[in-house]
Amino acid sequence: MSEMLKRVRCKSLHSKIMSAEDTIPFFKSGMNLGWSGFTPAGYPKAVPIALAEHVEKNGLQGKMKFNLFIGASVGAETEDRWAKLDMVDRRWPYQTGKNIQEGINTGRIRMGDKHLSMFAQDLKYGFYTKDVGGSLDIGVIEVSAVNEDGGLALTTSCGVVAEIVSIADKLILEVNTGEPSFEGMHDILMLENPPNRQPILINKASDRIGTPYVPIDLSKVIAVVESKHRDKGRAFTEMDASSDAIAGHIMDFYHSEVKAGRLPKNLLPIQSGVGSIANAVIGGLAKGDFYNLTVFTEVLQDTMLDLFDSGKLDFASSCSLSLSEDPGFPRFFANWDKYASKIILRPLSISNAPEPIRRLGCLAMNTPVEIDIYAHANSTLVGGTRMINGLGGSGDFLRNAYISVVHTPSTRPTKTDPLGISCVVPHCSHIDHTEHDLDVMVTERGLADVRGLSPRDRAKVIIDKCVHPEYQPIMREYLEMATIDCLKKKTGHEPQLWDRAFKMQLNLQKNGTMRIKNWDMKVDLCE
Repeated sequence: MSEMLKRVRCKSLHSKIMSAEDTIPFFKSGMNLGWSGFTPAGYPKAVPIALAEHVEKNGLQGKMKFNLFIGASVGAETEDRWAKLDMVDRRWPYQTGKNIQEGINTGRIRMGDKHLSMFAQDLKYGFYTKDVGGSLDIGVIEVSAVNEDGGLALTTSCGVVAEIVSIADKLILEVNTGEPSFEGMHDILMLENPPNRQPILINKASDRIGTPYVPIDLSKVIAVVESKHRDKGRAFTEMDASSDAIAGHIMDFYHSEVKAGRLPKNLLPIQSGVGSIANAVIGGLAKGDFYNLTVFTEVLQDTMLDLFDSGKLDFASSCSLSLSEDPGFPRFFANWDKYASKIILRPLSISNAPEPIRRLGCLAMNTPVEIDIYAHANSTLVGGTRMINGLGGSGDFLRNAYISVVHTPSTRPTKTDPLGISCVVPHCSHIDHTEHDLDVMVTERGLADVRGLSPRDRAKVIIDKCVHPEYQPIMREYLEMATIDCLKKKTGHEPQLWDRAFKMQLNLQKNGTMRIKNWDMKVDLCE
């Protein structure tokens, strides 16, 4: 028996087995499509690649376009290639890739951004396709296997598959025989719509509350396709001196919280975002003296394997295995017995839901584009207008965590100035996370614990602890000017000078650096 037939144990689906190329006639321009996948893991590959090649070979660029609804980013060989071929009209809610970002920022692709937990539920509510009754035309789902009853065993992520199979008119299943079966790793709870929505009864990261399979209506399945493509994964981001320093400040903070009795000795469930700082923080935990740790998060990066290997991580709950193509996934597969039994993969609507995040008391740590002196953060839009990837799940965790930490380098270089961008500004050019959500701000310069502080006190601490010395004098001057002016007007709760608040960002646009000479706005806006 072929590997494909071993994986597809539901015999009624055998007659639906076909090649990826045979599915092309099912797709019509303008369709609403749902894909599996989350932070490039568990996404369909064979069918999207076949469609891209069809468009490329037949000169259909811009003539065969689709609306894509995916849990988060997927591999560049699929979505980003589609963007290059002008195959994407609308895209929700998070993406990665040079071509798709260019398409969004040039107005060719209509992207919408949303907290990921809310995207998952709103997709099932039919909000994104309400003009056509709330359904999707086709869902394309990567699976490890299909059991005898037609239940889907997913692969390296869960994403919004539970929602897609509920609202899609038709389903195409991609059975990935190019990697081991992940049967048993998933915990699927199919949430009902209000007023019948059930509680999410997770009391610890290792709790199982659902089944290992996604139930589907077999009559929706129009094709079953074999795929041998492995995930491209998320490239590992190397740590540097700045990220190591940030990690050190966070480790010191956690030790002080344990000493003060505000955290247990094994901390609380960890949530960590992606990137070099997140890797450094997890690396710090792997080298540190906290034991019996647990993780409740949305993505597991390569450094989580280090944390398992250190013997300090007991269990991890996630939405996806966001490992690198090399060495992450090969390392995971080579040590399957060590890791697989200690990991649960959950649907996005569960992994990012506010209810378990608050109940478990997660420690949330995420990297924004910039923060400001009053503890707002911008995670999405450079200069307030240029979309990078999207909000992702950072807000789900930061808004609901026991302690919400945002970390960023104090400065970033420009083409002409190695300290050209201050990542701490008077006012963020766009706000994704408000002052009401954030507790701790960290740069390589230091850590500002702003819990219990009024806005003006927060500003002083953030400037003192987090701002680079090159920018501290000008930032202190701004705060003093704004405070005097606003208190005089009896508007001084959170002082700002709106004719000057964005001068650093404006100077960056015009002169390639935020290192302004003064706050004078009378002669030249960007003097």
